[in-house]
Amino acid sequence: MMSMRDPEVLAEVKQTLALLTQRSPGRAIEVRIPPYAAVQCGEGPTHTRGTPPNVIEMDAQTWLALARGEKSWADAMAEGLIVASGVRADLTELLPLRMTP
Repeated sequence: MMSMRDPEVLAEVKQTLALLTQRSPGRAIEVRIPPYAAVQCGEGPTHTRGTPPNVIEMDAQTWLALARGEKSWADAMAEGLIVASGVRADLTELLPLRMTP
């Protein structure tokens, strides 16, 4: 039986989400990549309890394609690969994430 969380995917998701939070610190947007990780980022009203007003959720393959620049935010949204709610729930300006080895 396969594990729910692939260790290589987990490592890359965590690395790219860490880069995202470095590039856009804050707690206005919650980015969820189930079942791997979730982070808060982005300037704006600080969120403390319950569901944040700006939530972005997608699978790991979509997130990594966006982070690598293999897919654009607009294309992923058009294909229904991203569930996003809230006025700040758009990462277009932050992607792709340029990872340095």
